[in-house]
Amino acid sequence: MPLIARIALNRPLRRLFDYIIPEDIQLVAGQRVRIPFGRQQTTGLIVQTGVEPPSGVRLKPVFAAMEDWPALPEETVNLLSWASDYYQHPLGECLFTALPPALRRGRKAEEKSVEWWVASDHGDFLPANAHRQKELLEWLSQQTRGAAGSDIIRAGFTRAQLRALNDKQLIRTISPPISGSKPEAPELLARRPTLSAAQAAAAEELAAPGEGFTASLLYGITGSGKTEIYLHYLKQQLGAGDQALVLVPEINLTPQTVARFRQYFGTRIVVWHSALNDSERLTTWLKIREGEPIILIGTRSAVLLPFTGLRTIIVDEEHDSSYKQGEGFRYSGRDVAVYRAHLNRCPVILGSATPSLESVYNAEQGKYRLVKLEERAGNAAPPIISLLDIRSRPLEGGLSRPALNAIEQTLARGEQALVFVNRRGFAPVMMCFDCGHMVECPRCDTRLTYHRRDRAMRCHHCDYQTAATDHCPKCQSEAFKPVGQGTERTEDILASAFPDIPVVRVDRDSTQRKGSIQSILSQVNSGKPCVLVGTQMLAKGHDFPNVTLVVVVNADGGLFSVDFRAPEQLIQTLLQVSGRAGRGTKPGKVLVQTCHSDHPLLRTLCEGHYLDIAEQLLSERKESQFPPFRAMAIFRAEADTMEKSLQVLDAIKPLTNAPGIETWGPLPAMIARRADKHRAQLILNAQNRKRLNTLLTGVCQELDQRKLPAGVRWMIDVDPQETG
Repeated sequence: MPLIARIALNRPLRRLFDYIIPEDIQLVAGQRVRIPFGRQQTTGLIVQTGVEPPSGVRLKPVFAAMEDWPALPEETVNLLSWASDYYQHPLGECLFTALPPALRRGRKAEEKSVEWWVASDHGDFLPANAHRQKELLEWLSQQTRGAAGSDIIRAGFTRAQLRALNDKQLIRTISPPISGSKPEAPELLARRPTLSAAQAAAAEELAAPGEGFTASLLYGITGSGKTEIYLHYLKQQLGAGDQALVLVPEINLTPQTVARFRQYFGTRIVVWHSALNDSERLTTWLKIREGEPIILIGTRSAVLLPFTGLRTIIVDEEHDSSYKQGEGFRYSGRDVAVYRAHLNRCPVILGSATPSLESVYNAEQGKYRLVKLEERAGNAAPPIISLLDIRSRPLEGGLSRPALNAIEQTLARGEQALVFVNRRGFAPVMMCFDCGHMVECPRCDTRLTYHRRDRAMRCHHCDYQTAATDHCPKCQSEAFKPVGQGTERTEDILASAFPDIPVVRVDRDSTQRKGSIQSILSQVNSGKPCVLVGTQMLAKGHDFPNVTLVVVVNADGGLFSVDFRAPEQLIQTLLQVSGRAGRGTKPGKVLVQTCHSDHPLLRTLCEGHYLDIAEQLLSERKESQFPPFRAMAIFRAEADTMEKSLQVLDAIKPLTNAPGIETWGPLPAMIARRADKHRAQLILNAQNRKRLNTLLTGVCQELDQRKLPAGVRWMIDVDPQETG
């Protein structure tokens, strides 16, 4: 009887496919194979071998194994199988997420051969008019070890010039020098961060890898030096042949984190994020899979990679919503990291100045070890937070006169100020003051944001864009003016108020070009007086020693939101951005502009102790029976009409009738129309997570077998980060 393999495909199908294993091929779980699928050939991943063949079905054979070793080791297959079950996503797509794009497309699991050129000692002479060839030959002669073909092209030369010199035997190819063959200097290996007494005490409380699986919540106030503790921990606990994973929430945080880690670990540090090209990702993936003793610094998807010697996981800024994937495979990088540490029987450290309420709750329940670090590093003191009531005050670009005066005094002392605006663009809306018309997105139930730099109106939900006009599109009145404030408008007001001082804007628009965030940060780190204006990108992990004043333009956005997570996210953002002030030797001050200075949450914020605020928010969550006190999942539907979306969810609702399951809806989403799709949702709550998971599995299997109307799509979001 032939051996049968069960194979997963990179398709949104909640099923696996059986194939015959030819006698001349040896296959194990995790291997990539080439298989026939319909009239095509495609790449599959072995999930299981030796399965019972289905009766009455004629199976096709596997064409070939793509490698003689498993691309995904057993631990990674187990991790992604769990994630597929927990997040209710097709196993095939989950497994292929652990492969770099090149391997998903069927490329060989080997690095592309590098063409390496050196100047020859002999050859023909060049004609007098071959100026560029002469320049290339001279340039290459100056490279003591030669140069890669890609570097030669980047230097401004062409492939034709290379071929011409090669034909004349003036240059030749050699094997590229072995990268990383040079051992690290002994002083680098011996280098360790200097810890304060408080940092040393916190480091002692963290578990050693030999203890097996432990989860530690490192609560360290902003500026307390959590990174130094990570570095000390890895230096002390990581063996020379071990691998470690350090997760960061944003690509923009990666360069500065990498620079800090390389001071202590040199070339052992490698990176993983979406800005890498296919070859860079494949090279890094191979290092991980082959068990090289690397320390990987990466964003969310790095937690899914096929480590073979993983001994420690660190999740920095563990509260950050960027760890939750928003489309497709909707996993939480933080939660998968905790489960991965459990599978590997290794420690995981979750670090934050404003930990998520779920993590605080887990620490209270004894699931996590709570380690506190409540002193700032060096002699720095926590900033003083004050509420600035802006009711009845005239505002310029969102800034009150007291706030502008405080910025002026800060700059006069040779210090830097940071202005936090939680909106991109020049103004949220353009409004006609004659007829009241406001320009709405034709594809979403939202208004367009005015971007004055580009003279454009943009939707920040679907990226629709149109040219801005000076006249009202409805009545042609010239009284068509921007209303509200964004980062561009605040930048203009500050540039007018302080013409001799650089005003640096940091938002998604100003940091789109590669390397732009690094040039911005180097300008700020020079210490010269300037004003930073930015969005949430500025609230995350940056260290600006000369910033002594933070002004929050409007703190009221999350106070009255329909999303139950909004108060938590508001406080986290405000404390994180406040923590940018006074990180050096000078004291810091934070002015929070608000129309609700008597709100109890903002009053508590001024005391600055996050764990007390977390306790207050947890008690409200418990009373309302929101997560973490109950498990939650959301079925979402989208279609070309709201009627179709609601019909799909109405059909799902009877399937969710089970003991212990409470269902809300279906109802239109908060932004009911987005990118021309009408969106609705059905929310499920349960006291017992296992019971909810079992129910979701059954409902998803039932939906897969149903034929939905054309243009209708449904998806499931387990542990949603937003409920609007």
